Amino acid sequence: MTDLQVMDPDWLEFHPGPKKPGFTLPKGAVDAHCHVFGPYPEFPFAPERKYTPCNAGKDRLFALRDYLGFERNVIVQATCHGRDNNAMVDACRSGGDKARGIASVGPSISVDELREMDEAGVRGVRFNFVKRLVDTTPKEVFLSIAEKIEKLNWHIVVYFEAADLEELIPFLKQLPTTIVVDHMGRPDVTKGVNHPDFQRFIDLMDELPTLWSKVTCPERLTVWGPPYKDVIPFYQAIVDRFEDRVLWGTDWPHPNMKSHMPDDGTLVDYIPKIARTSTQQQKLLVDNPMRLYWA
Repeated sequence: MTDLQVMDPDWLEFHPGPKKPGFTLPKGAVDAHCHVFGPYPEFPFAPERKYTPCNAGKDRLFALRDYLGFERNVIVQATCHGRDNNAMVDACRSGGDKARGIASVGPSISVDELREMDEAGVRGVRFNFVKRLVDTTPKEVFLSIAEKIEKLNWHIVVYFEAADLEELIPFLKQLPTTIVVDHMGRPDVTKGVNHPDFQRFIDLMDELPTLWSKVTCPERLTVWGPPYKDVIPFYQAIVDRFEDRVLWGTDWPHPNMKSHMPDDGTLVDYIPKIARTSTQQQKLLVDNPMRLYWA
């Protein structure tokens, strides 16, 4: 089927020719946060979406995986597809044992439907609290979903911004599974690592041994821009303290970037700046994602 681009006029497409990384990834490395968009019209975008992206299907994702030196992907359902997980599930099936998925589901999802996705490689669901990306969902709905997915030993990915963390803490403490926070909860890096906002996140990770963090997306968190030096202390603070509960991913194809489009090879070269020892790199890129998604 021919791809048809229907993206927003101001949409930034993924980098067409990323550099070859200088950093050699450890054997078995996992890109634990990436997406697929379409391709449209084979996989339509959701009517209720907040944005319309470029086509960025599984073939391009897997080609980037091989080019950068990763062996596996964890494909997170993109909000532009809503609760229609077909593009993500198709990518997981095509990737076989090299791919796992995170779904977005509603309260009416059946156990049989969840088991079918589990067979395809899905290992969790994503709860999105970023208001500019999704409509508000009552916490009770999320808790009902959590009860269903707990039976499959899935985990929950949560996406929120730092300003919303304090209000979310009681809810997060009710979740019965492992919880993975996208992009460290998007801290305001202008406030510094010692600010109460970021310390609240660290304290919560200390308190909840089930809470993991993705140390991802410096291109989203930076104020200074490339090479993202202003975000490094935040990543180091998390990796140094919680090296057994961190994940890394490219975030390809980088949805809703407005300032610039990052080079994925440059992002790979950023890894040794935030995980500074070979032990940390092995855990971040291999041991942790394999334990969570492939065990």
